[in-house]
Amino acid sequence: MTNICFQHTSRSLTCSRRILTESEPKPKPGSWFNRIIDNVQRFSARSCLHPNWILLQVGKLRKTTLAEKGEAFRALHHRDHAFIIPNPWDVGSARILASMGFEALATTSMGHAFSVGKRDGSLGRVKTLAYASAIAAATNLPVSADLENCFGDSPQTVGETIRLAGETGIVGGSVEDATGRKDDPIYDRETAVERVRSAVKAAHSLPFTFTLTARAENFLHGRPNLEDTIKRLQAYERAGADVLYAPGLTTRGEITAVVKAVNRPVNVIMGRVGGTPLNLAELSAMGVKRVSVGSALARTALGSLVRAGREMREQGTFTFAAGAVNPSETNAIFTE
Repeated sequence: MTNICFQHTSRSLTCSRRILTESEPKPKPGSWFNRIIDNVQRFSARSCLHPNWILLQVGKLRKTTLAEKGEAFRALHHRDHAFIIPNPWDVGSARILASMGFEALATTSMGHAFSVGKRDGSLGRVKTLAYASAIAAATNLPVSADLENCFGDSPQTVGETIRLAGETGIVGGSVEDATGRKDDPIYDRETAVERVRSAVKAAHSLPFTFTLTARAENFLHGRPNLEDTIKRLQAYERAGADVLYAPGLTTRGEITAVVKAVNRPVNVIMGRVGGTPLNLAELSAMGVKRVSVGSALARTALGSLVRAGREMREQGTFTFAAGAVNPSETNAIFTE
């Protein structure tokens, strides 16, 4: 049985203190808030629970506002190091990841589709936004959503999708330049830029900080053209995108070239099969600001299910259960 032991750092606790008290007067020494922080530090040192999770449980601390989440999420992209934004596929996985001390979450269109027995890209806008809303409500963390190509070709549809996404509780989202059509997988550059410009206009008209990520999808659709990818990202930057992302980059050289070519924070995806294995410290040293894992967590969970099923079906044994999570610790996370 796997124990969910949440290691923590002083930086994580400091981040919790900042987010939970932003826009409020700084607590005085000996105040109720500082007493809670001190008690959390002592309790966390004696337990396996991350202080971020404890802070959300004890004292019934207020929920972070959408404005605070938006500002906190934007600030994560402008530090001197990268951060990992994991991609939960449902409410349960979101709460587990939040309890482990991650600073933000992102949705995964593929991971969620698989979890409800659907093909990637088949859920549509209504169901995708409902999923984003559920993840946003599941924890107190900022959430950015995978909005695919914003569910339509026209810039007007893109803007409408971003405006609707702004009503779900998320504080970030993406627009990609993939069409969803196998015979013509990528929008021409001019059209793609207009779509990003519409997304930016809608995002920046929201009454809170919404971080808009523009994605160049060449490498995921059989077009590993680094020059064109960089030109697209540069154009998306000029159109006002807050974060730039080219999923599918596989080498240190490709990632470095993208980071050096733009002046916006760059997201890189890890957890895909193939490519150069790079850790967070290496990516941070290269100038990457955000690291996501897409559907990797959902696919890893499904991989465990498949291996367990094969063991039972082919061997008639049940050793797979040794890797299962501890139900008592999981129940402690799922407090509702």
